[in-house]
Amino acid sequence: MSKGRFRVRAGVRDWLIALGVAGALLVTGLSGQHSATGLGLLGYVLLAVGGLALAAGRRAPVAVLAVTGLSVVGYQAAGFDVAAVAFLFAVYAAMRAGHRLVTVAVSVAVLAALPLAALVSGLHDTGEAFAQARGALQIAWLIAAGAAGEALRQAEQRADEAERTREETARRRADEERLHIARELHDSLTHQISVIKVQSEAAVHVARKRGEPVPEALLAIREAGREASRELRATLEALRDDDTTPPHGLDHVTELVERAGKSGLEATLTIEGRRHDVPTAVGRTAYRVVQESLTNIARHANAGTASVHIDYRPDTLAIRIDDDGEATPDSAPEPGIGLLGMRERVTALGGRLRAEPRSEGGFTVQAELPVERAS
Repeated sequence: MSKGRFRVRAGVRDWLIALGVAGALLVTGLSGQHSATGLGLLGYVLLAVGGLALAAGRRAPVAVLAVTGLSVVGYQAAGFDVAAVAFLFAVYAAMRAGHRLVTVAVSVAVLAALPLAALVSGLHDTGEAFAQARGALQIAWLIAAGAAGEALRQAEQRADEAERTREETARRRADEERLHIARELHDSLTHQISVIKVQSEAAVHVARKRGEPVPEALLAIREAGREASRELRATLEALRDDDTTPPHGLDHVTELVERAGKSGLEATLTIEGRRHDVPTAVGRTAYRVVQESLTNIARHANAGTASVHIDYRPDTLAIRIDDDGEATPDSAPEPGIGLLGMRERVTALGGRLRAEPRSEGGFTVQAELPVERAS
């Protein structure tokens, strides 16, 4: 949103500059007391066009460079001895945009055409024509405008490179911290949970072998141990998931749906569109969205069915997970860590996530991941 406000301010600023330059050129042209003939009116039009064209300098710098160059040659040929202020602004904008060769070529062409335009305007003395052309467009000012644009372009490039370096450093530190947390969790919890799981399994086995009733508390401990083991394994997998390890992606979504079906949930998978390769980050995020959604359905939704829908679009991968659980618009659940994690992953790729109860009952999770941007 802040960027949008900046673009509006930049557009207003461009128009103010364009109007100011056009006004200055017209005032200078009017001070020459030109006649109101067709040629004079053409000169005034070219003065205005040359100034107003600067409003588009940020969007089309090369086109504005050509328009202002033709304008200055045109009004010089019409007999208006007015400095090429608009062309200098256009040279600065084109150099800032990185069009160095085009800018140099157009500048040389304008410098060569101005003496000819002065001769066409009625000057018969070649020296006087060159003097008028030199007054309209000083080479020193032309070089200064080009140098200023190039200097600002290089400064912006250095700033962008510094920003990218900071982002890469922050990402690397986050990866290192994530792996550190994974190691700590593995070292501190895996062994203890494994002991609980093995001991509870053994106790249940011994009790059944002796023909004794198995206490409900012992069965609960066994199930809790199994669940904790699965959760820890999934957590460690997510923490270790980075670009250097083979990640889970869209090819593994079928396994998620089958696993959900084995747990008692009637889950279906529908794939639409023409399948095509997607960036690794998009596939990983899609897998995580489906995984977290199915996990939430199994834990909290008290649902009997769930549907996973994946739509391959030309520039977007659309994912939708619906269930027939107990969620209603009047009793929306509080967003948990899993939902926040999904939203962060989707937003990081420039996508959109919508997770909310459906009007007909149940819950829906919809994600749209831009394919081109993420690649």
